[in-house]
Amino acid sequence: MELSSLLPALSPRRALPLSFPTAYYDIKVGGGAKAVKGSRVAVHYVAKWKGITFMTSRQGLGVTGGTPYGFDVGNSERGNVLKGLDLGVEGMKVGGQRLVIVPPELAYGKKGVQEIPPNATIEVNSHLSSWSRIFYNSLPQN
Repeated sequence: MELSSLLPALSPRRALPLSFPTAYYDIKVGGGAKAVKGSRVAVHYVAKWKGITFMTSRQGLGVTGGTPYGFDVGNSERGNVLKGLDLGVEGMKVGGQRLVIVPPELAYGKKGVQEIPPNATIEVNSHLSSWSRIFYNSLPQN
């Protein structure tokens, strides 16, 4: 069953910051530490457009395998994570699972990428697997 088919049964937890209509749905609330701006997180994710998976951290290693993707929360301007995923992970607790609806402005925009057309809204199902207190602002800049 597609998670997006559950949306009518779930109510969005909140609209994400900014003026974009992004929302998230907590599928499972985690019991661990909360991801905050500046923290390093590791996330398993499945990204879909129109119900078709186009990117996943679990690729090739079965349902429980794969390598989680790590990034610094609140640091998407460096280009290593979609702004919509960055905003969607903030506030999650370790062990939690969240479906984030990402509008084009926070995904691939007017250009699109590979099979994702311009102005596409995507869904990202994310599972926060770990969190670290290493804050990117405290790291030396080169």
